[in-house]
Amino acid sequence: MPRFRFKLQPVLDQREREERDKQRVVAELERERLALESRIRTCQQMMEDERATLSQALMGGQRVDLRAVKMQAGASLKHNFQAQRIVLELAGVFRKIQLARQELAQAAARRKAVELLRDQQLEAFKQAIERKESHDLDEMSVMRFGRNDEIQL
Repeated sequence: MPRFRFKLQPVLDQREREERDKQRVVAELERERLALESRIRTCQQMMEDERATLSQALMGGQRVDLRAVKMQAGASLKHNFQAQRIVLELAGVFRKIQLARQELAQAAARRKAVELLRDQQLEAFKQAIERKESHDLDEMSVMRFGRNDEIQL
């Protein structure tokens, strides 16, 4: 029995590799996004800690060390600016992720188109095999019927 051979298999393989490459790009960008979000949470936690330390220093009821208060406020501002900078980086990563996902969707669509063509060709191949087998069985039946007629005569 003949075997089905898809003539565009190298094209399908290339499309699958392209899609995997796009998936890797999306995954790398997602890792970058998660890292930035973690850094933002760290900055926010540090700002909370600085505020708590500052409020403790101001509520101590004793003499307030203005130099320490100034340093605490400066540290809090530093973390705030750092968080804002990271948020801007995160916005850029979100745009990159959106574009990468669009490219991934296009690559998947191109792969699926070739797979659909392969499936259609495979179905046509199977139908051709069935037609040939059916034709061969009909031919054998006719030949057998013809022999039975010759024997009876």
